Amino acid sequence: MASTLFSAHFVLKLLFVFSLIHTSFGARKLTALFVQPLSTQLTYHNGPLLSGDITVNLIWYGIFDPSQRSIISDFILSLSSSPSQPQSQPSVAKWFANTNQYYPFVQGRNPTSVSVSLGNQTLDESCSLGKSLTQNNITQLASTAYQTNAIVIVLTSADVLVEKFCMICGTHGSSDNKLVYIWVGNSETQCPGHCAWPFHQPLYGPQSPPLIAPNADVGMDGVVINVASLLVGAITDPFGNGIYQGLAVAPLEACAACAGIYAKGAYAGFPGKLLVDPTTGASYNAVGVNGREYCLPACFDPLTSSCSTLV
Repeated sequence: MASTLFSAHFVLKLLFVFSLIHTSFGARKLTALFVQPLSTQLTYHNGPLLSGDITVNLIWYGIFDPSQRSIISDFILSLSSSPSQPQSQPSVAKWFANTNQYYPFVQGRNPTSVSVSLGNQTLDESCSLGKSLTQNNITQLASTAYQTNAIVIVLTSADVLVEKFCMICGTHGSSDNKLVYIWVGNSETQCPGHCAWPFHQPLYGPQSPPLIAPNADVGMDGVVINVASLLVGAITDPFGNGIYQGLAVAPLEACAACAGIYAKGAYAGFPGKLLVDPTTGASYNAVGVNGREYCLPACFDPLTSSCSTLV
């Protein structure tokens, strides 16, 4: 029987939800839903969380130009604070540090923490498995970059078709309780109204004008949002028996519990009061290395029983 992560049930009033549901293989499903206030209880299911120093290895499947690759690599580098590259506030590192608040609530285990660093990057521009991939192909690709204490992120380019893409924006999963991986596709041309909102007109719901993407690339700024959400999910629920709400076959994980919320004041069709760059007009809520701006999803904060936003 799963033990309760928190001493009391957390009640979360979400005014706007694009539902992000993890299936048994860790799929992040994006469905436009408008719901009444939702009761959210995150429970610890007795399995391990990733902790300590974690390496993130990237596999670039298909054609990504150098500027696109730097958007993601800079994001990974920004997740940990570095005295040599201080980050302006609100920082990506501060956003990621909230993940550490889950560990003290894991009963029977010593409080611990997690940090990440950028590891190897592999380019597969020739698309060695073709341009139409199954989820098994994603696992196969991820296994080529496996190492202990690592998460492998497979990123597929805009012209690569992946099974269930557009029903889901990405997945996280594991193999033999060892390999932990994430897949996210570039939604520049495939369902940007799902996977790149709020930087593209939404497919459903209120048709507010899209915001300007902070890195001037709607598809890749959407990738950042999905990678960020799935990374926290992969750390706190790597093997399907970690921290989540609901059934194991469709778990609602830490950031999925705050779907559609990016800043304070979020409501149906409105991501919240994001910061706006005075030069570019782009919307963002976090700053990383090299002054790069990002828009990151809110995640559930177990200390405040609410969705945690940087702004």
